[in-house]
Amino acid sequence: MSYMKTHRRKRWTIFATLALMYILVYFYRVSLAVVAGDISRELHLTPEQLGMLSGVMFYVYAAAQLPLGPMIDRLGSRLVISGSGVLTALGGILFSQSDTLASAMIARGLIGIGTASVLMATFTLFSSWFSKQEFGRVSGFMVAIGNLGNLLATAPLALAVGAFGWRDAFFAVGVVQALVTLLVFSKVQDKPDDCSVPAESPLEPKPNMMAAWREIFGTRDFWLLGGLAFFWYGNYLALQALWGGPYLMEVLHLSRGGAGSILMFTSIGFIVGSSCVDTVARRFFKSYKRTLVAGQLILLLFMTAFLGWAEVIPQPLLAGVFFLIGLAVSSGVMIYPIIRSMFPVRIVGTALTSLNFYVLMGAAVTQQIMGVIVGSYGDDAAGGISAGAFHAAFMFPIAGLTLSIILFLRAREYGNLG
Repeated sequence: MSYMKTHRRKRWTIFATLALMYILVYFYRVSLAVVAGDISRELHLTPEQLGMLSGVMFYVYAAAQLPLGPMIDRLGSRLVISGSGVLTALGGILFSQSDTLASAMIARGLIGIGTASVLMATFTLFSSWFSKQEFGRVSGFMVAIGNLGNLLATAPLALAVGAFGWRDAFFAVGVVQALVTLLVFSKVQDKPDDCSVPAESPLEPKPNMMAAWREIFGTRDFWLLGGLAFFWYGNYLALQALWGGPYLMEVLHLSRGGAGSILMFTSIGFIVGSSCVDTVARRFFKSYKRTLVAGQLILLLFMTAFLGWAEVIPQPLLAGVFFLIGLAVSSGVMIYPIIRSMFPVRIVGTALTSLNFYVLMGAAVTQQIMGVIVGSYGDDAAGGISAGAFHAAFMFPIAGLTLSIILFLRAREYGNLG
């Protein structure tokens, strides 16, 4: 009994430590939305350049997924996350000092490389500390806590930027990142000493990198899940990480603080949803797939708000729309237990990072293409961005999500929740 208590306490200590790291990952992902105007003015950026600056982190993040998977499987999560955390801290501090687009791009690139491993390495570690039956619950819980970083990057960041400026705010986050990295290195352990969580085939040798990729990318349902993951996260990050803030300020004429407050409701919705989505999947839908599809259909419905109807509803209702978007977005975390059930544990790190390639490419491509669309419209008569430009830009992620949902309906069920 005493040993089991020690084991449980240790795994939740590891969980809490990694959650601190993931909070910072989410902060960096979405923090440009409320400071986009400040950075654009100070660095003299066009909408296309702003989209490129936001997207570069996700392009680098996505490209890093493929080599990181085998590294995690071989070196272990603790070393990979700790080494990556050093790059994130350097990138965050460099970003706070950037005075040109080039230096800001380099800084965002370092942040992209540094944050790329955190969630997938964490989930790989959870495969050793938690059973397959516990995985969906604990992964959703991790995403929920990580979204506190999303929350911090909305109204609290807007207040900090107003008081201290965006440079000091980002410098402080870089210092915190360095401290959390030291904590991860000292507290995290890749596997329990007694291997108390059984693996499916603990003695089976791991395949080489090419063999793992052949198994993963040779699975049709992996591609269907990847397409849905691409547009799920593309819709979310297009709104929360970049274009939601300018839309609220340019079209609805909210202040930076007001825009941050509205965006905060998306974060709250995501946190609430991520905390209970596994329970919903088990008790109501009895299926990871059906839970994912239902959530994405709701997300699709409310994303159409940015085609025009968000501009004709009262602001309290608009806050409700953003909350429901966050709630629907949380269904996307079902992709992780699905991929965990789709492949054996011996290649779970490679499978998770391969899927995350689609997730982050969705964020990068969507934000950049929307920047090109917005820029093609030019400024409106008042010198800002017209409502029509935003409507046209949001059509891209909405149309993509529609198609990906239809295709994903052909995938089979994974994970027995019946």
